Amino acid sequence: MSTPERPDLPLEEALTEEEVELIDEPAVGGQVAHKTPEDIEMNWYKTVYQGDNMPQLTVRAVIMGSLLGGFMSLSNLYVGLKTGWGLGVAITACILSFAIYKTLRTLFPNWFVSEMSILENNCMQSTASSAGYSTGGTMCSAIAAFLLVTGHHMPWPTLVAWTFFLASLGVFMAIPMKRQMINIEGLKFPSGIAAAETLRGLHSKGEEAVLKARSLGIGGLFGALVAWFRDAGKPFAMPGMLQFPGSISGYPLAKWTISFEMSSIMIAAGAIMGWKVAWSMLLGGVVNYAFLAPWMASLGAIDTTKLGYRAIMGWATWGGAALMVTSGLLTFALQWKTVLRAFSGITDIFLKRADKPEDPLAHIEVPGSWFAAGVALSGLGCMAVLYFAFGTTLFMGLVAVALTFFLSLVAARATGESDITPVGAMGKITQLAFGVLAPSNITTNLMTASVTAGAAGSTADLLTDLKSGYLLGANPRKQFIAQYLGIFMGVLVVVPAFYLLVPDASVLGTDKWPAPSAQVWAAVAKLLANGLGSLHPAARMGLLVGGLVGVVIPLIDLATPQKHRKYVPSAMGLGLSMVIPFFNSLSMFIGAGITLWLEKTRPTLAEDYVIPVSSGIIAGESILGIAIALLMASGILGG
Repeated sequence: MSTPERPDLPLEEALTEEEVELIDEPAVGGQVAHKTPEDIEMNWYKTVYQGDNMPQLTVRAVIMGSLLGGFMSLSNLYVGLKTGWGLGVAITACILSFAIYKTLRTLFPNWFVSEMSILENNCMQSTASSAGYSTGGTMCSAIAAFLLVTGHHMPWPTLVAWTFFLASLGVFMAIPMKRQMINIEGLKFPSGIAAAETLRGLHSKGEEAVLKARSLGIGGLFGALVAWFRDAGKPFAMPGMLQFPGSISGYPLAKWTISFEMSSIMIAAGAIMGWKVAWSMLLGGVVNYAFLAPWMASLGAIDTTKLGYRAIMGWATWGGAALMVTSGLLTFALQWKTVLRAFSGITDIFLKRADKPEDPLAHIEVPGSWFAAGVALSGLGCMAVLYFAFGTTLFMGLVAVALTFFLSLVAARATGESDITPVGAMGKITQLAFGVLAPSNITTNLMTASVTAGAAGSTADLLTDLKSGYLLGANPRKQFIAQYLGIFMGVLVVVPAFYLLVPDASVLGTDKWPAPSAQVWAAVAKLLANGLGSLHPAARMGLLVGGLVGVVIPLIDLATPQKHRKYVPSAMGLGLSMVIPFFNSLSMFIGAGITLWLEKTRPTLAEDYVIPVSSGIIAGESILGIAIALLMASGILGG
């Protein structure tokens, strides 16, 4: 089992070191005595849990979160159609919900009598995040690609049902992953930590808390200034990229994505992420973009006439995705005891064992029975839409849902380690699988992959929110309910918005809506219409080698003594570095390096301020960046 790094200690009042770290005490025969998962969970329950002591799942929290999330789903749809990226909205929701409710209390004191508790705000954030993120991701990828391939929209009732079932499937699939990834392993989920720290700052009292809140605000101002000078245009325009001199194989380094992005978000995410994943990503990025990609270009696997990130991804995504899938599934298998505990509620439906020990967290964790019922109903819903609307056989639909569970698990682990959800890479694995199972059927290829992309995004989003709640001592069952309720508002807003913004296929691929993600999905579906053999031999070799590396690295980590494991690279970090631009890996490495330097030279300063400052930077740049994008789209702000 991979030992979790020292997570989240800057939130010193939330977790103790013993809770999230394996205890290295000498034992008989020189072995290491480990704290059990049950001990870790009980320690959290006794020292952190606050879910029974203050309001959390309230009507006002859900209503405000739904309204806010509905608005934010529009911004994510806009950004996705423009750039192909989906933006997590957890931190933005924290700040906006707090500010809006404060304003309403000031303007209407008789209607808004009491302050919201920190757990209510966290619950509101979960609802808003679900509405703003979980429902729109597939619109900018598979749904837009379907429009490109077929030339027509699917009927709106079909799209409503499809969006709802996909988001629901992802939320329910997260249930058995939560206790292992968050409670036991303590995966970082950097945006979740940032959201929790943001809420602590907003609700802070006392001198130390005020200082942290102030540092959060300073970080937010810095991030906002970066977004303004980069995105708002004249007269203070700043370039979006800083290009390095030099070339590889006769092409400028920027063509290989080897440049520096003028953004602080990834640097701040790297500061929270941790050193091991960050240096692994830089290592993987250097190997991929400086050595493997030029080699593949010389073999004809990468089109040098269109050299850039998208062209390189045509080859690299297969090796990177395979590496993440095999390493993620192997790590999941190695944790089988804890995974079985997470599934225990399912067996309890059918068989009650008198000798089974009592689970002290059973009354607050989401029960396994909810997982079974929710996945069954939402999975059947997906299968029904696939069958009746897209002509996919029920068996193929079942395969898609089953495959999605394992790929969602990989996507969630990647998010937990790096804050990046490789939805596109996981979708490509499903497209590859159905390129073999159902060759020549482009619609089946797209829509089965849409199951994976939509569900994986929802799963990672829920776990990020549950990480915030875990640090704040929230009731995970109530937070799950809030997340699920947010899906309804997201569907109500994002589906009609998609039809309004994209009236027909002719606007996709234009300056107005470049839709890069949809273009890639459509291209892969057309490519795989002739089966696996249509892939370039180098891409097939990448699949094989990436899959083997994903198995070997976790096994090496398992066999390595505890004190030397920090020198074994993160398999998930290496895989991610192959499906994101090099400049993203570089920024996160810089952020993690700054944190490491501070921890070595100014440990107290690092412990007190790395998380709040980084959280503020992420919040400030993301909020103002979205605002600028919307103002430009409406014509209020010129370029």
